[in-house]
Amino acid sequence: MLLAIFCLFIAVVVVQFLYYVVVFGKFSFAKTHSSTPKNIPISVIVCAKNEEETVSKFIPILAQQDYPNFEIVLIDDASSDATLDIFEEFEQRYANIKLVKVANNEAFWGNKKFALTLGIKAAKNEYLLFTDADCYPVSKNWISEMSANFTLQKSIVLGYSGYEKSGTFLNKIIRFETLLTAVQYFSWSKMGRPYMGVGRNLAYKREEFFRVRGFMDHMKIRSGDDDLFINQAANAKNTTICLNPESFTVSIPKKNVKEWLIQKRRHIATSEYYKLFDKVQLSVFYFSQISFFILAILLLAFQFNWIAVVSTIAFRYIFTWIILGFGAGKLKEKDVVFWFPLLEITLLVCQFYCYLVNLFTKPVQWK
Repeated sequence: MLLAIFCLFIAVVVVQFLYYVVVFGKFSFAKTHSSTPKNIPISVIVCAKNEEETVSKFIPILAQQDYPNFEIVLIDDASSDATLDIFEEFEQRYANIKLVKVANNEAFWGNKKFALTLGIKAAKNEYLLFTDADCYPVSKNWISEMSANFTLQKSIVLGYSGYEKSGTFLNKIIRFETLLTAVQYFSWSKMGRPYMGVGRNLAYKREEFFRVRGFMDHMKIRSGDDDLFINQAANAKNTTICLNPESFTVSIPKKNVKEWLIQKRRHIATSEYYKLFDKVQLSVFYFSQISFFILAILLLAFQFNWIAVVSTIAFRYIFTWIILGFGAGKLKEKDVVFWFPLLEITLLVCQFYCYLVNLFTKPVQWK
């Protein structure tokens, strides 16, 4: 029996090796190429609901981008605070800001996709660049770097968005999860199987939006304006990634565990609507992570050839640490890699908890 468990343990490590080295290595070891600025007209789209504190700080940062031809489309999704008032002040202050006011709609109440659809239709340019109201670019060259990746073939650009750093353990978990997710979707994109992107840093041509009927196929799902859209619209021919550090954006992370878990529950619930291949590969990866720890504990508890078991564990940590280390270097997140073993276990437990809770209740709105 223990020999069979050990063989299964070896098989799980092999699966992990294939994911990390064969798939994730496509991203972690890839050379970063710089693209020539295109200076094409860009519409930056920001959707906000009750974000008075963040928009007052971050919209001026967007307005100061070093780019010759861009507009900012600000969408107020029926805010009940001063967000709309602040947006109206910005519209008066900046000539390139356009305001879209979204009133409460009984059929689409609390649905960010409806608000984004109105903003996309109001944008005057064909090339669209998205970020969130609680997010800001790390440099004045954000628009330039993201738009430089558009070509005649590439009409979807996946960017990276991290989180502000602090010394708390929760902050490390949030940033580690963001790093691991980015390594996954960047890697699969380089493998020709793009399956998601993040709306905090995402660009695409408007024709891609209308080609798949916008969000219509998943409008009733309150989340997924970014990943479900990319899962539907992206393919090997039309999608590329942007890894220039000046193209990164930064968001404000959740300050307590409860809020972060609610956010994770929403993300997990959304992934259930991915294409079959994407759901299977994500499930296999997660199952291999869980199985690795369970089988390792069983083998060590029953004292099965501890030298072979420990050697296998060490081998697994060597290749995972190396791959994530190189990936973290590209995304400027090296500090979280030092905490990798503890963060990985903690994240797995949190994800399992979110999955169990989602079996009984579903998060229903974005704000």
